[in-house]
Amino acid sequence: MADITASILTFLKAIGKYRWHAVFITWAVALVGWAVVLKLPNQYDVSARVYVDTQSILKPLLSGMTTLPNIQQQVLFMRGTLISRPNVERVMRMVDLDVKATSTKEHDRMVDELMSKIKLAGTERDDIYTISYTATDPKLGKEVVQSLLTIFVEGSFGGKKQDSEKAVQFIDDQIRNYEEKLAAAENSLKEFKIRNAGMLPSEGADFGSRMLSTTEALNSARLELAEAEQARNAIRRKISGEAAPGDTVAPVVSDPELDARIAAVTKNLDSLRTQYTEAHPDIVANARLLDQLVARKQEESKTRKRSADPGAGYSPMLQQLTVSLADAEARVASLQARVNEYASRVARLRTQSTLAPEVEAQLAQLNRDYEVNRQNHQKLVERRESAKLSGDLSSVTDMLSFRVIDPPTAPLLPSGPNRLQLFSLVFVAALGAGLAAAFLMSQLRPTFLSQASLREATGVPILGSISMNWTGEQTVRRKRRLVALGAAVLLLIGVYGAGVTAILVRPTGL
Repeated sequence: MADITASILTFLKAIGKYRWHAVFITWAVALVGWAVVLKLPNQYDVSARVYVDTQSILKPLLSGMTTLPNIQQQVLFMRGTLISRPNVERVMRMVDLDVKATSTKEHDRMVDELMSKIKLAGTERDDIYTISYTATDPKLGKEVVQSLLTIFVEGSFGGKKQDSEKAVQFIDDQIRNYEEKLAAAENSLKEFKIRNAGMLPSEGADFGSRMLSTTEALNSARLELAEAEQARNAIRRKISGEAAPGDTVAPVVSDPELDARIAAVTKNLDSLRTQYTEAHPDIVANARLLDQLVARKQEESKTRKRSADPGAGYSPMLQQLTVSLADAEARVASLQARVNEYASRVARLRTQSTLAPEVEAQLAQLNRDYEVNRQNHQKLVERRESAKLSGDLSSVTDMLSFRVIDPPTAPLLPSGPNRLQLFSLVFVAALGAGLAAAFLMSQLRPTFLSQASLREATGVPILGSISMNWTGEQTVRRKRRLVALGAAVLLLIGVYGAGVTAILVRPTGL
């Protein structure tokens, strides 16, 4: 404890030797520092609070009809890019700060300074954002915050609308390309169908299905023809059994029923020839029936004699069998024509068996390419309408509503600098500088202030010391110096107190 006390006393004595130097340095530092503090310009904090409403009734109504923008991500993007160099340069142009820059270097310095003074704070949970700026002019601060607020609101819609317009333009270009592809595919498909008109599948049936169905129809027609021939032969056998071999009854020369049938078949044949060609199955059957009836009449006129008895040789059963035989012959002829037609179709399909699958494969490829282009074209048209709706939706303020809670205002009182605190810090710093300077000078020009320090420094024993005997004049002079020193210190404290009082009294000082 005694060592500490001795060290403190030695320190005070060392400073006391250069006390006037300490006072001068303290006064110099204090005056310069206080002058700087008083000259500092006033700072005005201007802020504005805005609420971003990201909830809209349009979201559930238009869900599925269009691509809804990510409002939260859009707001976060605007928050992150608001204090960017392009936006700050735009703010400078809006408040006419750029005209004050005389060079590019000064312009960049002003941009950096402006960026450092702009603050954007907010919470994603509450969607309330605060834009603040510290300026030396309250009017300028208000204009800067108002400009930032305008950029924040407008930027949320402009970029999205431009993106939507670019998307619509790109989709329009793709639609035109696909329209050209569709036109080319339609022309290729038309030309292919014209070249292969007889070999194309009908109603979705391929070549194998057509071949199978035609073969089945041919087999069915052959079976019906065989059945008709069997029925005809049975009628013939029945007729042969009705007419006895030794029957010499002479029939009448004129057969009214046979003549009526010949007339009816002739009339029917004339009617069919007005509608169809000679190769039609009904015309071929009726012509064959007519030839048979005419030949039968001629045969009967040759083999039978005239009879004076009108009722001679009349047999109702024979007449009925004859009519049935004629019908059976007509059916056989019709079925034979059908069999021939199906047989020709089968033969024609067999000759096309090597080409038809290739034609069908090419047709399927053309249809597939056309269908792909058509589907893509239809999707692009739907996407274009969706993109247009999305662009219109992005420009609607109901999707992203901005509500200014606290508009920017020009403050009447400055928010800084804190001159009272700075004034006190300068006073403390001046005192510290004076003490430090005195102590430093005592170390640069050291002196022995006690017998103990001299004995420790030299290692020589000290026999005694001689005290200073001050004269009266010297004593008075020393007292005056002490009074002057105290007055200088008290005056410094008084100046500090006056400065604090002036700062507190000034309406614009803090």
